[in-house]
Amino acid sequence: MKSKHLALGGIFTAISLIFLYLSTLISINKLFLLGLASCVIPLSIITTNIKNSLIVYTATSILAFILVPSKAISILYVLLFGIYGFVKYFIEKLRNTPIEILLKLLFFNTSILLVYSLYNALFTEIIQIKFSVILLMILLQAFFILYDYILTAFVSYSNKNLVKKIK
Repeated sequence: MKSKHLALGGIFTAISLIFLYLSTLISINKLFLLGLASCVIPLSIITTNIKNSLIVYTATSILAFILVPSKAISILYVLLFGIYGFVKYFIEKLRNTPIEILLKLLFFNTSILLVYSLYNALFTEIIQIKFSVILLMILLQAFFILYDYILTAFVSYSNKNLVKKIK
């Protein structure tokens, strides 16, 4: 069983890297491709286990910084999109929807603050926001809730249709 998990881990890492790399080549839909890359971790969790999925995440994160031309994409993956599958998995074990939503939004806002701080510290181009920061945060949170819903739908679909074929 371990060799099968190892092989699946390599496939999941490759798929994630393909999506991350494509997000730098295609000028539109960067967030969509990052979202696709983030679907790989929950799929890895449900088809293998947490330990294997952590290895997939770690390998993808390291290789993203080496192979993906855009370091901003790599940072977004490491601090938000890649790790969110684990955050979602553990938070949803609580089975308390209001607390789950609160914790997910807390994670999201913390991640956005980290991404913004790192981006401004590492890159010479400072992000200039041309409209209300409060409006931007409300919009980002609305998109995050939509993203979480879509990821939940993907996990549900995967459990019903893909897991049998992969396992």
